[in-house]
Amino acid sequence: MSALIVDERSIALDKDGYLLELSDWSPAVAEALALQEELPLSAEHWEILQLLRAFYSEFQLSPATRPLIRYAALKLGPEKGNSLHLNRLFKGTPAKLAAKLAGLPKPTNCL
Repeated sequence: MSALIVDERSIALDKDGYLLELSDWSPAVAEALALQEELPLSAEHWEILQLLRAFYSEFQLSPATRPLIRYAALKLGPEKGNSLHLNRLFKGTPAKLAAKLAGLPKPTNCL
């Protein structure tokens, strides 16, 4: 287990860098996690992170890539709900990396 220090708070992470406690998430935590991934967050990233948090709130699970793409297309339109856009934003692993940055559990069917 490792930890992330954000605003003088220690945030517990699992072996893969996901939050152990979903309630520890905040925008500052997302920024710190993104910094570890060497990924500066843009407005496009935040749009997907907020979308993922809404998905989790609705379904109580982190979506794998295909459901994420379908949900993004439904909510944001086809220009943002496609694999090219999401792969570009999240280094080719949109479901895993976006879930991590959104403070959600690792999608169950992702290796």
